[in-house]
Amino acid sequence: MRSYIYALTQSASQVHRMLTLELFTPNDDARPVFVTGNFNGWSTRDEQYKMEKIKEGHYQYTFKEVPPTVDKFEYKYVKGGWEAEELATNGYPPANRTMESPRGKVNDVVPNWKQHSKGYDPQFYPDIQIVSKRFNLPQLRRKRRISVLLPWDYATTNKRYPVLYLQDGQNLFEDSAPFGTWGVDRRLAALAQRGMGDFIVVAIDHGGSERIKEFSPYDTPKWGDGLGQAYARFLAETLKPHIDTHFRTLPDRAHTGIGGSSMGGLISIYAGIMFPEIYSKFMIFSPSLWAAPKVYFEPVRFTPYSDTKIYLFAGGKEGAGMIPNVLRFKEYMETHGFDNKRLHIKLSTDPQGRHTEDRWGVEFPKAAEWLYG
Repeated sequence: MRSYIYALTQSASQVHRMLTLELFTPNDDARPVFVTGNFNGWSTRDEQYKMEKIKEGHYQYTFKEVPPTVDKFEYKYVKGGWEAEELATNGYPPANRTMESPRGKVNDVVPNWKQHSKGYDPQFYPDIQIVSKRFNLPQLRRKRRISVLLPWDYATTNKRYPVLYLQDGQNLFEDSAPFGTWGVDRRLAALAQRGMGDFIVVAIDHGGSERIKEFSPYDTPKWGDGLGQAYARFLAETLKPHIDTHFRTLPDRAHTGIGGSSMGGLISIYAGIMFPEIYSKFMIFSPSLWAAPKVYFEPVRFTPYSDTKIYLFAGGKEGAGMIPNVLRFKEYMETHGFDNKRLHIKLSTDPQGRHTEDRWGVEFPKAAEWLYG
């Protein structure tokens, strides 16, 4: 009798935790619908949360057990990306849908959907995949979300592709990012439509409150222990081998790049200094060189390696020291062991350029075309 009651209790508990979302949308199209929210890091193309199409304009998804969240349960519907998120009747994206106690059955209506941004054909939109939401960083004893943006035709070819490792993954392609986005997904699509951008982007999420320490190459009185060396080792010794094993990459130095902005630009420079045998292409936007003056004296480590390309960007509205610091770094690179046959640096400056994700997004296709063209 006790076992019978226990079974009933367990069954009732499971039902209690189940949540079914029923979605009705009058303006449907062929694109699949995904549920995204704080339960999956707002990933917009997570196959685990792809809705079942019952019929035209009617979708369903059941959480057999709702994933735990720190705050109240928040979610939205998207057709594969933020460039195709749900719209309210007024034509604007609505606020996040929320539930204090996510369970039972909920009926939702999406009147319309955002269309792909102008400037590219949707067929060239990259295939965004989550490698892992909790990828292990053994060198730092922590975990991190890693995403890949695969070329639009990756699944239909047998080609191998160059790779670009970019820092601050949260800010690269998700419009919900708190500081804005580079829009790398849309810019890759526009490049692909012109026959360019044929490379894989690996997006590494930053460590939140630990971001500055992880991106700091050296110990400092202000931030304490710099974890940049351990982070650079993670990229080279753990992440790159994993990506090369699970995706069709061109793993050699000539086809491997790294980049980032601000502190992400700084750690990308340092990672190249530590592992010059791995990276030959650098996309460095507004690097925080002021945070690690020692890095100016490191470029000599590059000298045994040839054919290195560095794209540097700095804006005039980022502070008085940004452009002078980048010019100083460029000069060190050019005068300490390199010659112009082995080192190629392209410097881009914008007198009105600000320290923003959007401005770096504008620069991204220019840098990508020069580095990978």
